[in-house]
Amino acid sequence: MQPSETIEKQPDYYFLPYITLAHMFHAPKGWSIRNREMSQFVLQYVVDGFAYYPVGDFHYETRRGDLLFHRPQERHSILTVEDQPYVCISIVFHFGTQPFPYDDLFRNRHLLGNFADHPVDDMLSQLVAHYRQPGLPHQIRCQGLLLQIFAEAAQWGETYAARTRSDKPHIPKLVLIKNYLHDHYYEEVRMKELEHVSGLSKNYILALFRKHVGMSPMQYLTWLRVNKAKELAVQSNLSVSEIAERVGYADVHTFGRMFKKKTGLSLSRFCSNMIYS
Repeated sequence: MQPSETIEKQPDYYFLPYITLAHMFHAPKGWSIRNREMSQFVLQYVVDGFAYYPVGDFHYETRRGDLLFHRPQERHSILTVEDQPYVCISIVFHFGTQPFPYDDLFRNRHLLGNFADHPVDDMLSQLVAHYRQPGLPHQIRCQGLLLQIFAEAAQWGETYAARTRSDKPHIPKLVLIKNYLHDHYYEEVRMKELEHVSGLSKNYILALFRKHVGMSPMQYLTWLRVNKAKELAVQSNLSVSEIAERVGYADVHTFGRMFKKKTGLSLSRFCSNMIYS
């Protein structure tokens, strides 16, 4: 559908951007798209799994956390792999007759960054959840979240190289801490353990994390637990209480409150938002 054809079908829009699709999609086995061209802008986010994603003459291997962007009429394909799942969030949008300064924001990039364990991951899930709800307040929340995602993606591109250069000697220790959190996300983790693992002080660890990850180590641990819970919800038949226990929560109600606070929806609603065909 052309952008001009969508406006009269969306009476609750009073300002840009116009969002015409926002959904989570679980690709069935053997699914693929080849040489498709859209008439609107697209954000494609990998929630889980892997897919090849050619856009024009560029070829990308996309994994969990990768956020891609392509413009209207850019030919693209999404090619899944037989032994890999592929769960994605697709956001289709346009700006009516107004220009969208994508080159200023994204510097001609298609791959906008990897946002696994980052607040953008939750913004995208929240956007999908609000898009499915009727009414102007939900519509405005969707538009606000999309603008936030643009800003985060633009800032990621501007600062990634500079951040990496300035703290290069300490990046291996940051990786050690992140690996420790990945290995122990289902346990109670304390800052003293992270100091011991890295040999860095608490204050320096906090500064390093905020600069490179955008949150504190304990916030990162929470994001990690949320994403592990999403993976288990997608890939297993475990109950909510079993998933809560697997990600470090003895009390399912505490887990449920945390998950909804961070994503804007319950785990059961997250699962119901997925489209399978």
